[in-house]
Amino acid sequence: MRQFVVIGCGRFGSSVVKTLFEAGYNVLAIDKDPDTVQEISNFSTHAVQVDATDENSLISLGIRNFDVVVVAIGSDVQSSILITLMVKEMGVKYVVAKALDPLQGKVLMKIGTDRIIYPERDMGVRVAQNLMSSNILDNIDLVSDYSVMEIVVLNEWIGKSLKELDLKRKYKISVLIIKSSNSINASPESTDILWKDDILIVLGNKEMLKKLDLV
Repeated sequence: MRQFVVIGCGRFGSSVVKTLFEAGYNVLAIDKDPDTVQEISNFSTHAVQVDATDENSLISLGIRNFDVVVVAIGSDVQSSILITLMVKEMGVKYVVAKALDPLQGKVLMKIGTDRIIYPERDMGVRVAQNLMSSNILDNIDLVSDYSVMEIVVLNEWIGKSLKELDLKRKYKISVLIIKSSNSINASPESTDILWKDDILIVLGNKEMLKKLDLV
């Protein structure tokens, strides 16, 4: 199971922390404000008061051992860029950074950020849900128990037909659309074969859909 660090626990960062923690993931929450740390401590695995611009503090927390770091710093652009650069240089595998505008986003991309998030366009909860699985790309909540999700075809599905996989019986999900690199199949048949990098849009019960998270 992947481990996460969220640096900056304002409205956006705290929503990422809470969503990951409630889903059962280990989450280290970091903020320099003691009141914020106290508040988020009940919704994270660990919460620490640290000035994340201090490289030695990040090293002492073992940041390089985490799989994903989310830099959710708010309006302090300089700190956001500095922290992102430091965690990348520490060897963190996947770094997500919040940007307030396209210019900041370009700078963050230049220093190697793996994903840029614009808060006005991406809600923290939705980002956290996507981070939880490399297979689940996007989801749309319908009624309380059902969702439409966009997922990457799993390795064990490659070369098999929908009939062979029998996803409706195993996961109680229906394949609505199959998207490949050069076509969109809006009416999948049971004989259709799935190939590497195909993307499926599926409908199903949320609890069953979670079983698709094989990371």
